[in-house]
Amino acid sequence: MDLKSGYPFWAVRNGLMHAFPRLEADVACDVLVVGGGITGALIADELATHGHSVLVVEQRDIAWGSTAASTALLQYEIDTHLVDLAKRYGEDDAALAYRACSESIDMLGEVARGLRDVDFERADSLYYASRKRDVASLRAEYEARRSHGFDIEYLESEPLKAEYMIDAPAALRSKQAAQVDPYRFASRLLTRLVKRGARVFDRTAVLRLDARARDVVATTDNGARIRARHVVIAAGYASQHWLPKQVARNRSSYAFVTDPISEAQLGSLVGTLVWETARPYLYMRTTGDRRLLIGGEDDNVDVPARRDARVEKKARVLMKQVAKLRPDLDLTPTFSWAGTFAETEDGLPFFGPHPATGKRVHFAMAYGGNGITYSMLGAGLLRALIERRKHSLAALFSFDRLDR
Repeated sequence: MDLKSGYPFWAVRNGLMHAFPRLEADVACDVLVVGGGITGALIADELATHGHSVLVVEQRDIAWGSTAASTALLQYEIDTHLVDLAKRYGEDDAALAYRACSESIDMLGEVARGLRDVDFERADSLYYASRKRDVASLRAEYEARRSHGFDIEYLESEPLKAEYMIDAPAALRSKQAAQVDPYRFASRLLTRLVKRGARVFDRTAVLRLDARARDVVATTDNGARIRARHVVIAAGYASQHWLPKQVARNRSSYAFVTDPISEAQLGSLVGTLVWETARPYLYMRTTGDRRLLIGGEDDNVDVPARRDARVEKKARVLMKQVAKLRPDLDLTPTFSWAGTFAETEDGLPFFGPHPATGKRVHFAMAYGGNGITYSMLGAGLLRALIERRKHSLAALFSFDRLDR
């Protein structure tokens, strides 16, 4: 599955950081993780750290799929407002999901501290009203989060313009956010895992899974067999291939990055994740070397050739949108790209087994705008399921919630 178009900044900046071998022989392990992106890396790290024999396979080079195209805004806010999530699943479960995502930012920070040079940086999240008619829902969201103890500010238009030079009716600001280089993060995490005894193979595709009572046998594209007590499918947006019915819709998001901009010109945008109430939404962040990374213009295109053809045009549209918002900035696109992402109906991920594949095959579908934070949460959730322990998020993030 072709997951990206153009020249993703992380791939250009880092190149191929580490080459892993191709699997050539039959092997056995406790847990096979299918997928070597940031989701698979976090899950493999969690399991290996707690004593499980882990083997990771990736059909491309490690972290070269959607991870390389991710814009890596680490936020606790879910694409579905807390207010709307509460209407669907109740106040308790909605608050549980938001609180867990907030905690995952700190958890990701702990993982990043054990790695070197992955550009992990704490940040603010600024969520502004795109139109006056969005102010009422923004205010309701502010009140809902405050009632559940979240540290959040409501900014009126004047202080918003004075601090950020953004002319919008209102905004919510949270201190609980971060940003990272997702490709470096995943690559360094998997390289460290190998040094600690885990096994990682790239350019190795799993073509078949045979789930049995006590184990699962995976067959690769060159005929090698992997016998595992459990399998985790962390193949990103290609994971739905293993399900009889799709549980999310694939879409494309577009992005570009500028040349470095002085901190004096960026001002309060340094270390701030900016996004808006419109759907699809415009979003932006700074990078470690103080470029401005801008994304949005999401569409339903899931055909690589059509997506490829739209990259430059979409970049120009994004440039005009930000120029209107902040006309003082130099926004010449240096690299432009697009990547596939998936959306669930409720904005929540899926972690755990599916009836079609049996209890030993677990899915890690960290879909939506919170992909990396969901992956961090899913790592602990899947370890609990494999170790046959209870987890507070198991029901809310399971496939069973579709029947609620």
